[in-house]
Amino acid sequence: MTLVLAWNNVRVNRMGLAASFTAVLLAVMLVGGSGLVVVGAGASDDLNGVMGLLVLSAVVSGFVSIFVVAGMLSLHVLSQRRTWALLRSIGMTPRQVGRLVTAEALVVAVLASTAGCALAVPYATLMAAFMRMTGLAPEGVPVEITTGPFILAMVVGLVVTLLAARSAVRKAVGVGPLEVLRENAAQRRLLPWPRAVAGGVALAGGTVLLFLVPLVKAKAAVPTGLGATMVLCVGASALGPGALRGMGWLLGGVVAWLDPGAGMLVRSSLVTQPRRAMSAASPVMLTVALACTFLFAVATSDAAAGVTRTGASAWAAPMLVGSAVVYTVISVLNATAMTMAERTEEIRLLRSVGIKPRQLARAVCWETLIVTCAGTLLGTGIAAASLTALGKAATGEAWFAYSLPQYAGLVLVCAVSGLAGGLASTRRARHGSLLTL
Repeated sequence: MTLVLAWNNVRVNRMGLAASFTAVLLAVMLVGGSGLVVVGAGASDDLNGVMGLLVLSAVVSGFVSIFVVAGMLSLHVLSQRRTWALLRSIGMTPRQVGRLVTAEALVVAVLASTAGCALAVPYATLMAAFMRMTGLAPEGVPVEITTGPFILAMVVGLVVTLLAARSAVRKAVGVGPLEVLRENAAQRRLLPWPRAVAGGVALAGGTVLLFLVPLVKAKAAVPTGLGATMVLCVGASALGPGALRGMGWLLGGVVAWLDPGAGMLVRSSLVTQPRRAMSAASPVMLTVALACTFLFAVATSDAAAGVTRTGASAWAAPMLVGSAVVYTVISVLNATAMTMAERTEEIRLLRSVGIKPRQLARAVCWETLIVTCAGTLLGTGIAAASLTALGKAATGEAWFAYSLPQYAGLVLVCAVSGLAGGLASTRRARHGSLLTL
């Protein structure tokens, strides 16, 4: 019975299904494909010089996969608050709701992990071809089918999804039966104490790693710096709703001055639902923080060593982190689409009191841009802190190399992805019928 309810819920909630399925599928593909490339490179003595970069790239891909899958599933469960309340109101116990959430996650995880493993081999072949083109592996990387990478990928797809579901279960079973009648969207607690404690511990751990970057050996500096970036991203994601509420109030005030009608709606939404907004800002923060740290750390190391990369070799670093960046950009689109789709009834209500579709479209665009700006600022701050420590380790000074065109392009891609997801997911609510059956 539980599996039947889970399957029906997956079929009905198509937006959540598409976003969660895509997140798990790409996570398994990234982890499995990166593992195949690392195993293939390890079998060749000629590729020992690039093994460190390949392992580092695989670790980044694994972290991004876990971060995105956990966040997407949590957002999916949070968006079904009224569904869980309705089930509670007709007699379903908290334990049964928990089993339903777990069964739903299992259905998505099995289907997506299977498809992801099938795509891991083409992805590994493509990655090996790029390595040959950029000169990282002039002789090529042999891609052989071995069971280890696939087992690891399935563990990421199944175990991480189920662990994320277990965490999300606490949110689902905490929804009371009368929650279905609650019209106020304001969140009663900005930061539950477990989230605040976890965020504080992560920030403290990231700060310690930053302090250690200039003290460790030169070969360990970049991995330590990237580790600090990852841990700080976890802490910022946990504590981010507080910062986002403040940014929403300030930036929303500016938008309200420029566009009074839409700006007032945007400001109210960000202040009352900062956790929902942070769910969309987190992928942006992760994209900017990890991509900037990886790319500019390589640029800083090259500048310190007097190395200038031209031609195909200049694309070596972007290629290694490119797949993870593409994954996080897709998650920006998915997260924005899910947060906006959750507000379908709210948009229809605004239309019923006279708000025009064009005003609602402007409100969606303004809110997406503010969320992107908040995620960019958080990610930039994290990357700048890590790069400053790496620059001190490489040159002895608090300095690092950077590229404004690469940075601007990264932010622009995140903004465009968010706008596309937000506008596409609200189009029917903005232009369709005011009544739903």
